[in-house]
Amino acid sequence: PPEMLLTDILLAIKEAENDANISALYLDLHSLFGAGLSKLQEIGLALTQFKQRSNKPVIVYGDYFSQSQYYLASFADEVILHPMGAVGMDGFGRYRMYYKSALEKLKVNAHIFRVGTFKSAVEPYIRDDMSQPAKEANNQWLGDLWQQYKSDIAQNRQFDFANFNENLDDYLSKFKQANGSFAEFAKQNGWVDKLMTRQQFDNYIEKDWLENKPKFVSISNYLSNIKIQDELELTPANIGIVVAQGTIYNGKRNPGEVGGDSTAKLLKQARLNSNIKAVVLRVDSPGGSAFASEVIRNEIEALKQAGKPVIASMSTLAASGGYWISASADEIWASPTTITGSIGIFGMFLTFEDSLSYLGLNTDGVGTTEMSGLSATRKLNPQMAQIIQTSVENGYEQFLGLVANERDMSKQEVDSIAQGRVWSGYKAKELGLVDELGSFEQAIAAAATRANLTTYKTRVITKPISPMDQLMMDMFTTVMPVSNNQLPTDHGIVKILTEVGKELSLWTEFNDPAATYVYCEECTVDLN
Repeated sequence: PPEMLLTDILLAIKEAENDANISALYLDLHSLFGAGLSKLQEIGLALTQFKQRSNKPVIVYGDYFSQSQYYLASFADEVILHPMGAVGMDGFGRYRMYYKSALEKLKVNAHIFRVGTFKSAVEPYIRDDMSQPAKEANNQWLGDLWQQYKSDIAQNRQFDFANFNENLDDYLSKFKQANGSFAEFAKQNGWVDKLMTRQQFDNYIEKDWLENKPKFVSISNYLSNIKIQDELELTPANIGIVVAQGTIYNGKRNPGEVGGDSTAKLLKQARLNSNIKAVVLRVDSPGGSAFASEVIRNEIEALKQAGKPVIASMSTLAASGGYWISASADEIWASPTTITGSIGIFGMFLTFEDSLSYLGLNTDGVGTTEMSGLSATRKLNPQMAQIIQTSVENGYEQFLGLVANERDMSKQEVDSIAQGRVWSGYKAKELGLVDELGSFEQAIAAAATRANLTTYKTRVITKPISPMDQLMMDMFTTVMPVSNNQLPTDHGIVKILTEVGKELSLWTEFNDPAATYVYCEECTVDLN
């Protein structure tokens, strides 16, 4: 499905404020899936400013609202739902599948090397349940996110926290009062204002809201016009934005993932551009390759040495390697709901010698040293295991030293809040892991202040693409069919197997040359 940059959405909303041709904003959230809470907060702030500055209304209609869709819907002046629709609001959770018993039955040997009490990314391969330290850490940051979610919606909708049904007895009691109708339940609970069919909503918009037949312009078409006008301006951008979104891999990667080489190249591009006076590194990553993370961080240091300040702006995720690449920035900004920390390191690989032997397959040969022949088909030499564990411990010490040096803390202080533990942005600010809590726009303003810029213009630094690639991107952005606005479902064996395959494929794609990773697998949370 097509994705849209947060910066583009914020730009469109801001431009619409003073556009005489725009009389209202209509939120069509049918295809909104997978957005992190910090991004939704950024958009929500932009919607609030739009209403206050322009005095123009914001309206939303939905067949259904998922949890993330409803968060944005709550910023509208009116929330309207289909009479057979529903609002899904069931809180945040972190549940995983665990493979220890399955691996034992398959005679697969999992070799784990890690440092950190809370580094639970590899737990599914050595346990059949979540460890108590992992539960403790997850409860803390999930609780912070849920509290923020509730506070924002309660403020937007002007209702009490009692409207969030956190136990099934309360939900069932209210649901019976609504005669088993999810839509009526949402209306009685104050989550929505009106129930209307699509046809009723069309009439309502035309007669009661805009008093004439409305003409709609999609955000993609509106942005195209804005960008054409922007290109006609001769003023060059003086603040560069580099987006580091996705898992960090060694080498070059396409957008949606972070490549050590490709992302470092974008930062170098900003460093060599004489018009760019400051850089904002927008981080939305659970980490990955330790080596690639260091390659990116080295380029950040080079930017600073060139006299160009760097501000790290943490989005939904900036944990493990995501924190590593942020650590050397002049300032670190985060959202209260950013998931960060996870300062730890691990190595892992599976060997299948017992599985293969059971099938009658064996590996044998000769080598000139005891190190040769390291393979997934052979038993791991105990001394080699010690070498890998020592390397991982060295990587952890390096991580601690980096954070201690950049955050003006002792290694002991860092270690006490590291150990692979995950924190919310709110808590990370208390602990000294970030400098400020604020929006992406505020981080950009901080970069301008650092560079002594009274006026500034931003530009997202991207890899140059061919005209044919641009044409294909435009086509898929405009012609991709919009999915039905239905709440996601978790049912079915196909879904389960897909999730297993997705997790296992992640480990096969990791390509750190030293097989050491600063990755926070436990940081993901489904907001829908």
